[in-house]
Formats: sequence, structure tokens, C-alpha cells
Amino acid sequence: MMHPTTKKKIYRCLVVDDEMQARIVLKRHIAQLNMLKLAGESSNALAAYEFLQSNTVDLLFLDIKMPQLNGLDFLRSLDSRPTVILTTAYRDFAFEGFELDVADYLLKPISFKRFLKSLQKAIQFPAHLFPEKKEKTLSQQPFMYFRVDRQMVKFFYQDIAYFESLKDYVRIVTPEKKLITKMSLSKLEKMLPANRFVRIHRSFIINTQYISSYSSNKITLLDQPFSVGRMYKKNWEQMLEEFSL
Repeated sequence: MMHPTTKKKIYRCLVVDDEMQARIVLKRHIAQLNMLKLAGESSNALAAYEFLQSNTVDLLFLDIKMPQLNGLDFLRSLDSRPTVILTTAYRDFAFEGFELDVADYLLKPISFKRFLKSLQKAIQFPAHLFPEKKEKTLSQQPFMYFRVDRQMVKFFYQDIAYFESLKDYVRIVTPEKKLITKMSLSKLEKMLPANRFVRIHRSFIINTQYISSYSSNKITLLDQPFSVGRMYKKNWEQMLEEFSL
């Protein structure tokens, strides 16, 4: 008698590590198992953050010590996250990593035997999601790091009123200050949560929580008027529909 076969789950993996050799080792391990599929790889956390805005993964193999933004701070910045396996050459971060509810902690160099053991833990590990609607302490609030004056500066989403394009730079405006980072507004737009920020003009992305008044083509926030650009009117109309729900 023929029995129906159960389709096995394929786990999509993202490898994030600034060391090429470390990425090669992990990709080699992943390739040996039919249950795993490499969804992507990144040499830094900022690129990984951008990747996760438009791609779904089940397992994140994440290095800790990376330039610009380290793995633990990157992990804290995610509203929702896949199951995480930390990979590092340093034992010192183990306790802090497990406080962030990671599935396992792999110490480099990573053998295939140890990789399999870690994978088993990850498969049995519950997925951790952090919905926007849940009340959060300040340390849990979503944030991003931006390079300002040769250092990485943390900005909580809730503190940013709007972003203004300055050609190859972006001005970050909060109620208290204005700082400049080197980045295009188009790249930044892809990295921001669409339920909080909306691009209304080729020069502006605004945080909807700061809006004090609005119409179909004008918006006021921080006592400053903004016009909705013709190319971005559809963006704004979609956001207005959500406001009216």
C-alpha cells in the first residue's frame, strides 16, 4: 500500500559575517544538507538588514564582531527575526547572546559535526517574533545605526521625525537635533519599516507618528509644512487609507 509522502521543510538560511573564509565554511556546510537552502550572504549587518526587508529566511547565521554594526546590536534592531545561530571566534559574548534568545552559539572554526548539533537545536527552537503593537521598553524599541562624524550613532525610530535628501547625504531630523549621514534617500527608504515611514517627496521621508495635520497634498509635522510630490502621491494615498481604518 502506498503511503502519502510528507513534504519536508526547506530552511532558508542567511549567512552574515565580515570574514570571507568564515562565510565559505558555513556555505559549504549548508550545501551538504538538502534541508537547507542558502537564501543569501552578507559581509556586514547593514546589508543584511536591507536584505531582510524584502526576503524571508528561517535561519540566520550571524557573526558578532563586525565593523560599523556588530551582530548583537543588529539583532536588537530587528522587530521580527528568524531563528538565530551566533558564530564568533570570541567566547566572551556567549552570555549576552543567549540573553537575546538565540538558538545556539558556534565558536570558530566551525566543524561540520558541531554545525549539525547546532542545526538540531535551531530546528527545535521556537521562532521569536516581536510585533509592533506590543508595548516595549526603551531597550526593546526598534532602532538603526547611522555613521555620523566617523562613528556609528544609534537612532530609535520613534525619535526620528523625518529624513531629508542632500544629494549623496541624508539629514536625520529629530525634535532635538539634526545630523547628517552619507547615504542615498532611495537606499534608506528600502531599509525603513513601511508601516512607520513614508516617502512623500524626492527629498523627504517622514515618520507618520509626528504628523500634526494633513490633506491629500500637504502635511505638517514639527510645525513645518511639507508638500506631497507628484511621483509619491500614491505612497501617501495608500498611507491615508490606513489612517482612515
